[in-house]
Amino acid sequence: MSSKKAESAPSGAAPALRRDPYEVLSVSRDSTDQEIKTAYRKLALKYHPDKNANNPEASELFKEVAYSYSILSDPEKRRQYDSAGFEALDAESMDMEIDLSNLGTVNTVFAALFSKLGVPIKTTISANVLEEALNGTVTIRPLPIGTSVSGKVEKQCAHFFGVTISEQQAESGIVVRVSSSAQSKFKLLYFEHDVNGGYGLALQVPSYLILSEDSEKTGKVTSAGMYFLHFQVYRMDSTVNALAIAKDPDAAFFKRLEGLQPCEVSELKAGTHIFAVYGDNFFKTATYTIEALCAKSYEDTTERLKEIETQILRKRNDLRQFETEYRKALARFQEVTNKYTQEKQAVDELLKQRDTIHSSFTVNRSVSNISNGSSSRVVGDDMRCESPGHGEEGGSDGKDKASKKKWFNLNLKSDKKS
Repeated sequence: MSSKKAESAPSGAAPALRRDPYEVLSVSRDSTDQEIKTAYRKLALKYHPDKNANNPEASELFKEVAYSYSILSDPEKRRQYDSAGFEALDAESMDMEIDLSNLGTVNTVFAALFSKLGVPIKTTISANVLEEALNGTVTIRPLPIGTSVSGKVEKQCAHFFGVTISEQQAESGIVVRVSSSAQSKFKLLYFEHDVNGGYGLALQVPSYLILSEDSEKTGKVTSAGMYFLHFQVYRMDSTVNALAIAKDPDAAFFKRLEGLQPCEVSELKAGTHIFAVYGDNFFKTATYTIEALCAKSYEDTTERLKEIETQILRKRNDLRQFETEYRKALARFQEVTNKYTQEKQAVDELLKQRDTIHSSFTVNRSVSNISNGSSSRVVGDDMRCESPGHGEEGGSDGKDKASKKKWFNLNLKSDKKS
């Protein structure tokens, strides 16, 4: 397949123009996972910003190398790319799962450290430490099972330990933990044997569960630990369905257990396993105590863990079924709630109209009474003045009196003339 280029990159994570990942890592299409991993480690260290402070192009090359590895290290993404190129990955809305926010600063995140789940291991590790480990120039201190070793590691440096286990111990599993009564900040790291004889930071998690890679404060101490067990274990990935959870508050509950993802099963083999305590502080050294134990002493605890995880997986299936039921009930609830709101608005509107009509009756009647009262008085006066009965009677009396008076006066005049 020829080199492929695209005009845009997903979420701005990949370079604007994308080259064929095989070409970027300088590997063939039939390369094994180990060969791809080895090529990536060398190029990532070559272009690491810590080693290229005065070369701005190195940062872009580092991103390109990390992006290419994120494709070829994932079997499904690699299959999609091999079949249809970047278009297949873009169709799946693939985002680059690497934290590159601090690139360009000293001792930055060695960003392209992936677990099997595609989750970045956000680990601030000096490029010099990684390079020395890859070259096999680091000192490996023995850490026998059942013993503990105390030490003080300089800032941004690491102490390496080799834990050698037997077949029986490998079958039971092992536990490695670190603590600091001085509450120092540190990291517990796991390294793999590289084909070139050195040690590479585990880019992919084998069949074990990381309890805490970064030191965490518990009471008056800081601690971190890993355990390696012989059965299928899981880790909680908070990034699973993060987009769905952000869009739907209910999904925060229903999708929560979806983050419990199985680690890839790989047999814990007898031999020497390499761990390192890294001084995760820019200003002071870290004091610590590291110990390795056989998981057989935690037999009751591991059985309890298996039981709890079985219950969680069962509960996850129950929630998947219940979510369908809940969504239907919620939709019905929203439907009747909307109807309730509509009916309430309709009733309120009818009562409002009724009150308005009542008010109009009250106001009109008052005005009508005042108007009718005035008219009655006026009409009454007019009727009293113009009533035929009263007028005639009053008028007759007036005429009689006038006639009588006139007649009387006339009579008197006649008498006088006489």
